[in-house]
Amino acid sequence: MMATSGLLVLALIFIASVVSAEVFFEERFEDGWEDRWVKSDWKRDENMAGEWVHTSGKWTGDANDKGIQTNPDYRFFAISAKFPEFSNKDKTLVFQFSVKHEQKLDCGGGYMKLLSGDVDQKKFGGETPYSIMFGPDICGYSTKKVHAILTRDGKNHLIKKDVPCETDQLTHVYTFIIRPDSTYSILVDNEEKQSGSLYADWDLLPPKQIKDPDAKKPEDWDDQEYIPDPEDKKPEGYDDIPKEIPDVDAKKPEDWDDEEDGEWTAPIIPNPEYKGPWKQKKIKNPNYKGKWKAPMIDNPDFKDDPDLYVFPDLKYVAIELWQVKTGTLFDNVLVCDDPEYAKKLAEETWGKLKDAEKAAFDEAEKKKEEEDKADKSDIDESDDEKDADDAEDEDEDDDKHDEL
Repeated sequence: MMATSGLLVLALIFIASVVSAEVFFEERFEDGWEDRWVKSDWKRDENMAGEWVHTSGKWTGDANDKGIQTNPDYRFFAISAKFPEFSNKDKTLVFQFSVKHEQKLDCGGGYMKLLSGDVDQKKFGGETPYSIMFGPDICGYSTKKVHAILTRDGKNHLIKKDVPCETDQLTHVYTFIIRPDSTYSILVDNEEKQSGSLYADWDLLPPKQIKDPDAKKPEDWDDQEYIPDPEDKKPEGYDDIPKEIPDVDAKKPEDWDDEEDGEWTAPIIPNPEYKGPWKQKKIKNPNYKGKWKAPMIDNPDFKDDPDLYVFPDLKYVAIELWQVKTGTLFDNVLVCDDPEYAKKLAEETWGKLKDAEKAAFDEAEKKKEEEDKADKSDIDESDDEKDADDAEDEDEDDDKHDEL
């Protein structure tokens, strides 16, 4: 009985924490989503603006669970939604969304942005300033990571740690948590992939300490780790050893004619006694003090900022991409102050559908493989028929030739 009541209390505490979550923006792209989002005219005059397709995708765990997908290829994409302006001062900031690259993305992004202040949403594009940019980026074999870029004083700062992203064609959830103590966590599919401090993992502020610019290496500082061995002497006559010598085993050919072929000389071969230029052996320097480094001192330009984590006027969530190969699908966008609420939303959406989506993907791949095999078989049969026709034509030509 005690155990049951304890579990009940924990459940009530969890429910209370979820209820108390402040949700600044949540979008599941149900009916009416276009009333909340503004499609930008960026690049439209150049006929390079892409469109957003409301769809559940080619494979899904629920055909009624739709998001917005990039289309067609070779286009710029820009769209944004407005929410009541807020500051995350004294609050945890959670930015989360799901993304699926159905096109088997080889080079492109699946990131989103949070914008601050007033923005002309119809003109929103690649040059529009942002506060936070977050999400996966894939390009070839070298770039497969999660971007986490924070803007401070007009300058964009990329996270200094590597955060791996998912690279398959299924839906994945990306979560960025920034806390009032200036710590952060990055999650993929509700699993923490990276965490740390805004101070250490971004160059948002000048470093607390720097190398002393006035420090000089002492004149008697010996930083040569190895020195020539004074006991090692070059052997007498070493430099007189020739690199090549005549082959003493060579014999003048019997048919050699000195008058016609000239005076015979033995061929030259490498001298086995030659060891190359002499090099003095090296020994560990007994006076070696290590590589000299300037001492660290407090940076006079450093000034701590207790509000390092604060973005005072967040107002828009947005997507801005250039894609050569399109098919990226965004869904379940969330901006809130409670990581538990975000985790619960991820489980209610992605978590409930991921197995069915994987089964649908596997079925689609199987069907595609069967179609490819059938197409190949048709091509092979066509080639066989063509070869038979060519052989028949050759036989007819041979018959005609014989008649002639």
